[in-house]
Amino acid sequence: MKRIFFLLFLFAFAFANSYAQQTSAFNFNELMKVRRVGDPQISPDGRFVAYTIGNVDMAANKVVSQIYIVPSAGGEIRQITKGDKSNSSPRWSPDGKRIAFTTGGQIWTMDADDGGDRKQITKISTGAGNPVWSPNGKWIAFNSEVYPDCAFDECNRQKDEAQEANKVQAHVTERLLYRHWAEWRDRKRTHVLVVSSDGNGSVAKDLTPGDFDSPPYAASTGFDYAFSPDSREIAFLRNPDKVEAISTNSDVYIVSIDGGTARNITANNKGYDASPVYTPDGKYVIYRSQATQGFESDRWRIMRYNRQTGASEELTGGFDLQADDFVLSPDGKTIYFTANERGLAPIYSVAVEPARQMKSATSVKKIISGGFNSNVNIARDGKTLVFLSSSNAAPGEIFRAFVDSPQAINLSRANTDFNLQKPEDVEWTGAMNTKIHGFLLKPANFNPSKKYPLLVIIHGGPQGASNNNWGYRWNPQIFANAGYVVFSPNPRGSTGYGQKLTNEVSADWGGKAYVDIMSGVANVIKNPYIDKNRIGAAGASYGGYMVDWILGHNNDPRFKFKTLVSHAGVYNLESMATVTEELWFVNYEFKGMPWENPVNYQRWSPHKFVNNFNTPTLVTAGEIDYRVPIDQSLQLFTALQLKGVDSKLVVFPDEGHWILKPQNSQFWYGQVLDWLGKYLNP
Repeated sequence: MKRIFFLLFLFAFAFANSYAQQTSAFNFNELMKVRRVGDPQISPDGRFVAYTIGNVDMAANKVVSQIYIVPSAGGEIRQITKGDKSNSSPRWSPDGKRIAFTTGGQIWTMDADDGGDRKQITKISTGAGNPVWSPNGKWIAFNSEVYPDCAFDECNRQKDEAQEANKVQAHVTERLLYRHWAEWRDRKRTHVLVVSSDGNGSVAKDLTPGDFDSPPYAASTGFDYAFSPDSREIAFLRNPDKVEAISTNSDVYIVSIDGGTARNITANNKGYDASPVYTPDGKYVIYRSQATQGFESDRWRIMRYNRQTGASEELTGGFDLQADDFVLSPDGKTIYFTANERGLAPIYSVAVEPARQMKSATSVKKIISGGFNSNVNIARDGKTLVFLSSSNAAPGEIFRAFVDSPQAINLSRANTDFNLQKPEDVEWTGAMNTKIHGFLLKPANFNPSKKYPLLVIIHGGPQGASNNNWGYRWNPQIFANAGYVVFSPNPRGSTGYGQKLTNEVSADWGGKAYVDIMSGVANVIKNPYIDKNRIGAAGASYGGYMVDWILGHNNDPRFKFKTLVSHAGVYNLESMATVTEELWFVNYEFKGMPWENPVNYQRWSPHKFVNNFNTPTLVTAGEIDYRVPIDQSLQLFTALQLKGVDSKLVVFPDEGHWILKPQNSQFWYGQVLDWLGKYLNP
């Protein structure tokens, strides 16, 4: 889980009915029609791609996903699951005849051609998800939330029933990291289990018994375990440190599928290790790794572990971007991966065994330049790539391309062209004469002779980025087509511009990043179509922090923010430090806890500047947000009210860090757009 609060202030869906009636090209109703394409998986023979499409059911207040099949060469699309429950995580069997998937909290398999002959594989009371086939097709590994002291599922069942029947629902813990994101973690642990794939009711075996989570929380993809080529062992993740709340030390372990003592193969690295995958010949384990202890936003490297010698070696040395998801070529010689670069996510390649003289940045090659790409798959021919790609003007779709040709074709074709404006790249000089980059988005019906209010959207993290991609929790097109020019800066702390820029926000939260943003706004308002007397800013998490910081520093002589929106914003650094759950974050960002390094907390905390507050501000939050607990927003609102500043508080009792439920999101967007319109009048 990257950073505080990874990516902008991304919430769900759209805005209230009053705004849905606008004549703009893209509004609430249009956003609700967008089909959410994801999770492409290519068949073993490379002929077909399985993937999911989610559709919003506003009445049921949820998104329902189903599984589809399309030829990798393009052609007829077939839906192979249906119903009122979501079907997700399609995974091909090694022979390509069946697909494992998750529905109703259990793992099932079905015929790959038409979705028939369904068999329920798991019947575990604690539920199952994230299926992974063994290469010989005999086993399926999966995750489940179990009681660590239970050796059998009947024990789990009895504990759940007793807990549900108990009138006392008190939380009791004797360790830190007892809650995470929006849930309490004081009873169960995530474990990796295996079960026979034949569906004959065999009992699942827990391969990671003990009082720990596998995988650990931070940076987990859910599929952080893999079988060896001979199907005799599994690589998985766990954190061996005693106090997980202050540690990012995830290590790769190896254990036999028969169970037994697991072996730590990355014990020498105290940063985060993730995403283990065996090469087809069994010689290496490839994985991603961060080197810096306690820093969850360090550069992600691609590593190679030699199973014979026990040595690990970086394959992306000299490559100054963060390697994201990757896939191995069928011959095990090449790794294809994505990395965020200036708001895009190109696809790169690197050799598993690079020539000795090539162990530098030159060993990494860019294969596909355009788009914001993810979920890369490769066919058995070693040439055909399948991946998910989107932009700020187009929802995600499944594309196919070749390693020797950048031209891609849309396979899924789930959405129409909404004729939206594409974001424009903007660059300016920030703090210390550093070039800073961001995006400017105009309404679809933009008229250069008109004057538009400016809305500045500040991303979270702070180690995150405003990217040229499509988002479902927050969509900048909604704001642009409500009548605003939207400016999305990528100041200090942003990813995709080299690790130095990412690092330069730590212990300097309101420093260079603030200068970067203010300089960017001063640059953007030089455009004649922007009304510099109507400027607002909005942000969440770290973006909310920056809004709170601006509240106390809204004195730039070049312009003033007329109104602000703070969602789940970090307001009081001193109180935040011991109520948030991932303590490694604040410990690293401010170089110690408040009693160890009070200077950083006092210098950069927005609550120290309340006497300067005079900008109308909307404050919103989720009541079960454990990343930035609700007390931060309550403190801010109280200070605004006591200062006599026009302000409003909106709290969602059933939401966490993001506002996810469609009807809640509809209400949230209505509140935000009403507030902005009150002061900026688009």
